[in-house]
Amino acid sequence: MSLSPFRLDGKRILVTGASSGIGRAAAIECARAGAAACILTGRNEEELHHTAELIPSSTLTEICVCDLTDSAAVERMVKEFDSIDGVVCNAGINRMRTLPFCTEKDLADIFNVNCFSPILLMKQLIKKKRLSAGASVVFTASISGYSNVSVGNSVYGASKSALTAYMKYAALELAPKGIRCNAVHPGRIETPLIHNGVTDDEDMRRDIERYPLRRYGRPEEVAYSIVYLLSDAAAWITGTDLVIDGGRSLV
Repeated sequence: MSLSPFRLDGKRILVTGASSGIGRAAAIECARAGAAACILTGRNEEELHHTAELIPSSTLTEICVCDLTDSAAVERMVKEFDSIDGVVCNAGINRMRTLPFCTEKDLADIFNVNCFSPILLMKQLIKKKRLSAGASVVFTASISGYSNVSVGNSVYGASKSALTAYMKYAALELAPKGIRCNAVHPGRIETPLIHNGVTDDEDMRRDIERYPLRRYGRPEEVAYSIVYLLSDAAAWITGTDLVIDGGRSLV
């Protein structure tokens, strides 16, 4: 077993939204970092199995198909878990809506997935004492939640801002148990989420020019930071926002 504090040897990691994008990359990189087990959750069973196929065989893979907005289903799922050493709360959705065209359904759907479902998942993990002593929780937030304000992204940004605030309260409450909570704040990442049919190629080209590194990020680049925050190398880090945006917040 490696003595590097940056590895995840022996740890059991739960990843939500593991069927694609950052969640899939996080699961793969956790396994490559030595995680003993990766528990993959999401609604798309076929894509969860695809993620599992990409994970090294040295890591035990468990698939839990679950709609995280269904609190009863979440409770049943958590009840079946053994002790968990790390959680990646990553499931998320977006719909571009300008202010006059945002509906109550948009508000409910986006907040339910991006904010309320991780809060309710955490509730069950804590009530059922599934988080081990020294566990680490990483929330996938966004620079849209605090600095990268753009037209049509208000509800998504608000949901991520609320999630970030929750992370800080959770970090404070869980610190006496040795449980850490942090958030990563990606800029635009090359995932299916950004190809929403609203932003055309020309808009994306202009947007990329606003990134000092002149490109969008890759899912694995966010995953590397998630692995760090899950690892013992980050044992004295809690309540922190880690920005991963290619310098976008600088301009």
